[in-house]
Amino acid sequence: MSDPTCLFCKIVAGQIPAEVVHRTDDVLAFRDINPAAPTHILVIPIEHISSLAAAEDEHRELLGRIALAARDIAIEEGVSESGYRTVMNTGGDGGQSVHHLHLHLLGGRALSWPAG
Repeated sequence: MSDPTCLFCKIVAGQIPAEVVHRTDDVLAFRDINPAAPTHILVIPIEHISSLAAAEDEHRELLGRIALAARDIAIEEGVSESGYRTVMNTGGDGGQSVHHLHLHLLGGRALSWPAG
């Protein structure tokens, strides 16, 4: 199921170009167009889920596949050894700007804490 107005659903459908780095039947990963780190990749489910708060119990395995895809991409991108951050913003106060569940994979430099 997709949302025809969703930016990320349009990327999944190929209606908006993206630099895809990973794709399976249920997960897509592409480079962020406004990177906050040298490596900044968004990992999303193919299925439209608006946020982590909207995820259902039936999405447990999918959420695990998203996390493991991020792990594999970090290895492929060469940031696994030095370290990387994964972030999943949820809702307006959480900083979510596109309402399609997505995991940010950030690496390639030292990341400060606390985050914004």
